Amino acid sequence: MFRTSLAVLLLAATTAGANAQESAKPPTQAEDLGSASLEDLLGTEVTSVSKREERLANAAAAIYVITQEDIRRSGATTIAEALRMAPGLNVARINGHDWAISSRGFNSFFANKLLVLIDGRSVYTPLFSGVFWDVQDTLLEDIYRIEVIRGPGAALWGANAVNGVINIITHNAKATQGLLATAATGTDERFLGGVRYGDTVGKTAYRAFAKYFDRDDLFAPGGGSGGDGYRIARGGFRSDTDLRIDETLTVTGEFYDGSTTTRLGVPTPAAPFTRLTEDDYPLSGGHLLARWNRRSSATSQSSVRAYFDRTERESPVHREARNTVDVEFQRQQVPASRHDLVWGLGYRFTQDRLQNSPTIRWVDRSRGDHLFSAFAQDDITLQPERLRLTLGTRLEHNDYTGFEIQPNVRFLWTPTETQSVWGAASRAVRTPSRFEHTVRAVYSAFPLPGPPGVGEALVVGTPDYGSEELIAYELGYRTQLTPRFSLDLASFYNDYDDLRTLEPGKPFFEPGPPPRAVTPLIARNRLSGRTYGAELAANWSVTDRWRLSFSYSALRVGLRPDANSRDPLARVPEGDTPEHQLHLRSYLDLSSRLSFDVLLYHVSRLETGNIPAYTRADARIGWRPSRNMEVSLTFQNLFDRRHQEFPTTFLVTPSEIGRSVYGKLTWRR
Repeated sequence: MFRTSLAVLLLAATTAGANAQESAKPPTQAEDLGSASLEDLLGTEVTSVSKREERLANAAAAIYVITQEDIRRSGATTIAEALRMAPGLNVARINGHDWAISSRGFNSFFANKLLVLIDGRSVYTPLFSGVFWDVQDTLLEDIYRIEVIRGPGAALWGANAVNGVINIITHNAKATQGLLATAATGTDERFLGGVRYGDTVGKTAYRAFAKYFDRDDLFAPGGGSGGDGYRIARGGFRSDTDLRIDETLTVTGEFYDGSTTTRLGVPTPAAPFTRLTEDDYPLSGGHLLARWNRRSSATSQSSVRAYFDRTERESPVHREARNTVDVEFQRQQVPASRHDLVWGLGYRFTQDRLQNSPTIRWVDRSRGDHLFSAFAQDDITLQPERLRLTLGTRLEHNDYTGFEIQPNVRFLWTPTETQSVWGAASRAVRTPSRFEHTVRAVYSAFPLPGPPGVGEALVVGTPDYGSEELIAYELGYRTQLTPRFSLDLASFYNDYDDLRTLEPGKPFFEPGPPPRAVTPLIARNRLSGRTYGAELAANWSVTDRWRLSFSYSALRVGLRPDANSRDPLARVPEGDTPEHQLHLRSYLDLSSRLSFDVLLYHVSRLETGNIPAYTRADARIGWRPSRNMEVSLTFQNLFDRRHQEFPTTFLVTPSEIGRSVYGKLTWRR
């Protein structure tokens, strides 16, 4: 009854506001995609599909753009939270600081088939394969757009861009001049604040920012505190220099320092065989990136991008320090009529220093890995303004499996100015991680009826573990049915081979203390599978001041261990991702100063852990008392007193997400 009444109330308020007197849009500091017309949105220039600028309507891939206006009006306080708006992504909050985010299946805390970039800098960790979302942050007001590709992007972006690519792009410093200050507080957000200043000196525009947040604990399953709050201070800068009319230099840098409160059940070889730990653990890091770009003509340009990244993090079961150096050269040119070629060369070196614990031990505590890459992609115009063929591939050499080739072929057919049909066939690989090659991790401990009285399951990495492979087929359709209504449909069929299993090996005896009978679980490539599904996204500008966005995604996963597999849990990933997701967003300008926004998310149940389906409703009221100030009040998770979004898994303790509210003040000058 509460849910129905609230839904009716939200809809009634939205509909009533749509009939109010029309007013001008409030001014913004920089051009905002969120307030553009649908025609402008389809004409948005995106770069993640082909590593060159192209109209979103002409991109031969399943791509979705989250704009700065979307982020602001959603009330999201983290990048991970903002990604809920993208169709085809499964975004599950595990606890106060950890997230599981994946595209088209295989979601987990260490989701290993999704590549994430921030201004071209990869934040994918080679330790476990995946992304530590607790430290992927910046001043949200500095994000220009987030380009989300569902489906392989390995031909351009390399290994691990298997099921998708998330490319987070920040504003040019020229668009962030002046002073900005934000402050927020609420039930979960104890404090969230940031300040930024931008200016221009000669040919260089720059900005610098500082940010701090302190987030409260969520709820433990069944009630009580989840013991999972965290706090981080962060600072950074960006400069954009016009060296010449056709030559630019961008330099960015950030650093952060903070801690997370982590509650974790750690396996232990003594009754009750699980030890509950809760403590604060430090994390810190930073990066420095430079990008040089020179445009020789309207169809020819070159760029060099280099960065250094440093991360340090500690948890109840491991400690890691990692340095990464990455350099890439890219060239775009037109070698012949009807051809548009992009090619490049890259090199990455990453070195870690790990500390053992009773739960996780490493064969070698320090290791350096090299990655060499070359890619080329040619867009061939078969019929001007109607038919385009794209051929591309990437060749990489890594220290785990040697050479990997990842080709793709794509086509785009544009029968009319408002319709396009695209398709693709791609090969992508997920290369092994440090974990799968060199780890010895205690998975569980348990009592035995006879001597030695204690048993232990031990996950064991092996140098024989190889790459996981995907052959993907995609077909999509886009149309702008009217100037106010657009539709985007993508379908896919994915064929996976050599996925990970943990195969029981020959038991052995460990003298201890205490003495244990150990069963090794050895990482092998003995699982294959198929996934298929579809994603629908629609945008409707009901009036000049009321816009609705809708998306729905459906997914089916089927896994098959091979005849040699003895892993009893091999098919568990079938239930890690919901089969159905539905999103609905309403952005309404009640007047030039007042806005009312509603976001609804429905996520079907997870078979793994028997996590129930949930429907989440967020609402935001924004008021601009002056040109320079906005005050907002955001309500989150209105439908549920609290709910769980992810199951308990190896070294993961979930919390429940409850209702929350926070107020925010933003001031610009």
